[in-house]
Amino acid sequence: MAAETTVPLDTRPRIHLEKVAKSFDGRVVVDVDDLVLGNHPIEGLIGPNGAGKTTLMRLIMHSTRLDRGRVALHPDGPESPPIVLSEMPTHHMAHHGLVKTNQVIMDFEKLTILDSLLLSVARSKDERPHRLFNEDEVYERRAEDIRAYLERFGFPDPLGYARSAGEKKLLDIIRCLLLAPRVLLLDEPAAGLPEDVRDRMMDVVKEKSASDGMSVVIVEHDLEVVWSLSEYVHFMAEGRVILQGDPEEIRQHDTVIEKYLGSEHAGS
Repeated sequence: MAAETTVPLDTRPRIHLEKVAKSFDGRVVVDVDDLVLGNHPIEGLIGPNGAGKTTLMRLIMHSTRLDRGRVALHPDGPESPPIVLSEMPTHHMAHHGLVKTNQVIMDFEKLTILDSLLLSVARSKDERPHRLFNEDEVYERRAEDIRAYLERFGFPDPLGYARSAGEKKLLDIIRCLLLAPRVLLLDEPAAGLPEDVRDRMMDVVKEKSASDGMSVVIVEHDLEVVWSLSEYVHFMAEGRVILQGDPEEIRQHDTVIEKYLGSEHAGS
């Protein structure tokens, strides 16, 4: 169950995909005719391996180029003027409030935990060589937010390094949250996280979505995360979104059971 929202649904950002397609070596990986993401505060995107879920996320971010189609962001609700994301380079996405976590764990091996978080909140002018070590000003500006995340997730030594896969995955999620995104795409956020940390991560996502009006889309194979967080679920298979509905409806659907869950998971 999602946290009670304080932001009207009709002002939340949406992503609209129209006639979006992508093939690799002649094999169609994504073929989406018309899809809106963000009609509900937190939505899940599930499906078997190879269904096209991560490719769809990468097409939204324009880190993978579309073969055809259009991806647009409606930043202030479905009636707000669209921003055409598919005409922009990837590095412009964050300027419009669109942020995605990494599916594959990526971390700055030689940066401390604190430095990797400071890097995520540094302004572009702070990234110039002569301001590279201007950390005090950056930390002062965002110290409260950074400290809150470090305490909530139990990082005992922010001047140490992330060692485990779970810590690196968690830092990636925190870096994205520190950017205060309007739309957050979570690509397998629970992978490598201990159950208690996973649950805390889920609570934070619920809270931020409710308080900040952040629209969230989750790709995840840990279905407990999907069922617990999502108010609406899209089911992909063979590159297409073939079913959409509330979590209970999707988990009980014969097609989902046959193609993905297996009969032993129905109703679990």
